[in-house]
Amino acid sequence: MTGQLWIALLVGLVASAEDLWRRNISNWIPATACVVGFAWQVSQRGWIGVWQAFAGCAAGFAVFLAFYLLGGMGGGDIKLMAGFGALLGLDRIWEAALWTAILGALLAVAVLGFHAAVGFVRKEAKARQPKAIPYAPAIAAGVCLSLVPH
Repeated sequence: MTGQLWIALLVGLVASAEDLWRRNISNWIPATACVVGFAWQVSQRGWIGVWQAFAGCAAGFAVFLAFYLLGGMGGGDIKLMAGFGALLGLDRIWEAALWTAILGALLAVAVLGFHAAVGFVRKEAKARQPKAIPYAPAIAAGVCLSLVPH
């Protein structure tokens, strides 16, 4: 396992734990990912790494911005993806976003199915639907999958 994957795992676990526990991602988590991402890119690519980290950060932010503006995603999720973008660079963030979208859709279907089943068992007319689905686990898993060698 590469250092980049270890960093992604650590940041992803912390963000996922907080998102599952508090339904929030503190600003220090994506900020840490961003700073460490810039340091990683510079250590691996030299000064061109600054460009890669900046472009990856911007792309990571932009890729889910529309979902945030439409109210379907929280701001912490977008900042987390931007932080991971700095770590991955422009060349890997698109694959991570694709994996994240796939895993996020599967997660949403599973959560909605679970709540529908619980409502059916309780015979409630309206099962209590979740107000928000924690998306950090899908982001973390998508980023880690993008780092797996092909």
